[in-house]
Amino acid sequence: MTATAAIEAAGLGKKYGRRDKWAVRDCSFRLPKGHICALVGPNGAGKSTLLAQLAGLLRPTEGVVRVLGANPGEARERISFLAQEKPLYGQFSIAETLRMGRELNPGRWDDTRAERIVADGGLDLATRVRDLSGGQRTRVALALALGKQPELLLLDEPMADLDPLARHQLMGNLLAEAGESGTSVVISSHILAELEGACDYLFLMEEGRVRLGGETEELLAAHALLTGPVAELGPDTTVVESRVTGRQMTALVRRDGAPAPGGNWESVEPTLEELLLAHMRSPQAPALLTPSAEPRTTAAGHSGRSSHETGVAA
Repeated sequence: MTATAAIEAAGLGKKYGRRDKWAVRDCSFRLPKGHICALVGPNGAGKSTLLAQLAGLLRPTEGVVRVLGANPGEARERISFLAQEKPLYGQFSIAETLRMGRELNPGRWDDTRAERIVADGGLDLATRVRDLSGGQRTRVALALALGKQPELLLLDEPMADLDPLARHQLMGNLLAEAGESGTSVVISSHILAELEGACDYLFLMEEGRVRLGGETEELLAAHALLTGPVAELGPDTTVVESRVTGRQMTALVRRDGAPAPGGNWESVEPTLEELLLAHMRSPQAPALLTPSAEPRTTAAGHSGRSSHETGVAA
């Protein structure tokens, strides 16, 4: 796998216990460095398990994964991972929390950056974490994650418990900080509309696999939303989803170089939310990865060794 990728996975899988229950299965994709990537999908799709594997917290059952050109465990110093629970010590003050970050990350910690993120929220460094609101705790957790100056930032539903205004403000902070440092970001979220202007890369997971992946603009351009009289679409047209209301038909199709259907059809590019919802409602639709999201190797082709032999850390 090439060292230029922020993340690359081939045939990645994770099964829990002895049950035949796969949280991630046959998952293959590539994320080039420098992107802000949305990781979306229904509940139970495997997003949290995948992020934990990328952070080096879970050992894969099968397949291989490389993060910043190394095994996840070897790259931990260059990764920040913020889980849904935002684990912070309630008895610590904000100042003590940031000091802990500095002492745990010698040589990488940026006091100025961490304190700026806290100050932007109008927070007093002497305040105890247990006395903070949900939005304030999220801000401190992001300060801790970004103060480490990570090359890769993994965020698992970081703003799910915040009101729209707080989400907007913190997303703005996150984008500004990531843009300034060139940090690659993977953010798992259910808030589809807010991702459209924030993320330039996208992975849609379902049943443990990445079914849709690549540059957001390229994925949108690869689809068309057709509206017109009820009619059969041509055999060369890949239909993701179609719906009929009265005499009107709406269909999301893959362009795939197929000729546009005849008749009085209106064709527009879908919004990101329309694209994602249609694919989530139609799990039988064929998978699509843009060229940059295609892994450059296979699980079997990685140095001829399994993930256990390549030292993927637990």
